Amino acid sequence: MEKFNTLTSTVIPLPNEDVDTDQIIPARFLKSTTRQGFGENLFKDWRFDSDRKMKDGFILNDPSYSGSILVAGKNFGCGSSREHAAWALYDYGFRAIISSYFADIFKGNALNNGLLPVQVSDDFLEIIFELVESEKNTELKIDLVDQQLSIPGTIYSEKFNISAYKKTCLLNGYDDIDYLISKKSQIEQFEQTHIEF
Repeated sequence: MEKFNTLTSTVIPLPNEDVDTDQIIPARFLKSTTRQGFGENLFKDWRFDSDRKMKDGFILNDPSYSGSILVAGKNFGCGSSREHAAWALYDYGFRAIISSYFADIFKGNALNNGLLPVQVSDDFLEIIFELVESEKNTELKIDLVDQQLSIPGTIYSEKFNISAYKKTCLLNGYDDIDYLISKKSQIEQFEQTHIEF
């Protein structure tokens, strides 16, 4: 995985609440076992009509919005536990999702795949949506080391929580196996000093 330290980016606002994983990546696209190629089917039924033409009015089809941060409404990632939802978001180009609440399984899947879910208060989420609506080029800065989300050029910022283990993994670009490999020397030393004969 890519290392994640700080990220400053414009955002794509999706204020819809209760966005479930079947909307993020419809079940008919879950045929692959590798993580690549899912981005093209992200929000497929919201982005395209039955003739495969882009739908007017859907935010990902609006060229005036861009960025590697998705700002979503409350309860993002609910529904089934499919890991492919995190794969699709990451493959599309998102590196962070901001919401006031994430479904637990989606949150875990995102963290396991290098996608940072940043949970903020309802009030701060509303401030972000209002600023982006008035100025499409509004940037957000995510500082993982300090666990802080801020809006550059404004007074607005808020701390966010993340497990110490997942923070370490993201900062170093580790998945679970990489993390264990990084501890190989300590594991070997422990085994040498604790082997019973």
